Amino acid sequence: MKTTSHLSRRTALGGLAAALAAPAYAARRGTRGSRVIAYRPDAASGSVTVEALLRGTGPLVVLLPSLGRGASDFDDLAARIAAAGYRTAAVNPRGIGKSKGPTAQSLADYARDVFEVIKALQTRRGSEPVRPVVLIGHAYGNRLARAVAAHYPEAVSSLILLASGGQVAIAPAVAKALRDVFDPALSPEAHIAAVRMAFFAPGNDPAVWRDGWYGAVAMEQQTATRNTPTDAWVAGGDKPIYIIQAAQDTVAPPANAEALRAAHPDRVEVSVIDNAGHAMLPEQPGMIAQLVLARLAAAPK
Repeated sequence: MKTTSHLSRRTALGGLAAALAAPAYAARRGTRGSRVIAYRPDAASGSVTVEALLRGTGPLVVLLPSLGRGASDFDDLAARIAAAGYRTAAVNPRGIGKSKGPTAQSLADYARDVFEVIKALQTRRGSEPVRPVVLIGHAYGNRLARAVAAHYPEAVSSLILLASGGQVAIAPAVAKALRDVFDPALSPEAHIAAVRMAFFAPGNDPAVWRDGWYGAVAMEQQTATRNTPTDAWVAGGDKPIYIIQAAQDTVAPPANAEALRAAHPDRVEVSVIDNAGHAMLPEQPGMIAQLVLARLAAAPK
C-alpha cells in the first residue's frame, strides 16, 4: 500500500466534527471512568491487576501508552474517539495507577495483561469467543500492540501504530536523552531539555510532558523487551497495520515505518505528519485524531 500524508476521503463528516469537539464534550460530561481487571497467570504466579480508563459506547478501541508513561496520555485522543461513537479503553501498564503485579519477564506478559482487558470488556458470557478490537499503540505501546496481535490474534482486528519503532537504531545522543528523561537526579532544567530532545519536534513546547514519567516502569518494560525475540512481535501477526509516523521523530524516525511497510506491503499503510516528534500526541492532537477516525470509519464494524 502506498505511503500517504493526507486524510482519507472516507472520513464521516459527523464523526469528524464530533471528534474535534470531543475535549469540551468530555469536560462537560465527565465521561472518563475506570475498570480494574484481576487475573492470575497460572497457579504459581502472583495475581495481576490491570486498570483500563474507559470512555464512550460502541465498538471497542484499546490504547497502549508510551515507555514509562500512563494511560492518561490518551485522554484527548480517547475523548475524540469516544465522541465519534466508539468505546475506548486506555490501559495502564503494571506499576502505574491501579495496575500492579509481578515483574513482567517478556512482552508476552504485558500482552497477556492487554488480552485480559479485551476479554473482560468484549465477552458477554464466559463461553463466548472474544470479539476482536482495534489496538492503538503509541511509541513503546506500538511494540506491545504488535505483541498482542501476535500472541492473541483472535482478540485483534487491526493495529494503529503511532510512532512505530524498533527497526532502526537510535542515534547515540538521542538514546542518551531518552535515558536521561527517566533520571530522577537531573535538575528540572536538564530533565526538560532531555524531554525536548528525545520527544518533541523543534519549536514545540515540551512542558506538557514535564511530568508523568515512571522510571521503574520504563526499566521493567525495556528489560521485558530485551528478553523477547524481535521475531515474536515485530510483524504484528498477520493483522492490517496503519502507521502514523512523525517526520521529526528522532527516536522512531520514519525509516522504521517504511521498513515495516516494505516487509509487509500487502497489509501495512503509512501516513507521515509534519511538525511532530516522538511525543506526537500532545504535538498534533487534531491531525492524529482525524487520521485515526478515518481509519476506524473504514474498518468493518
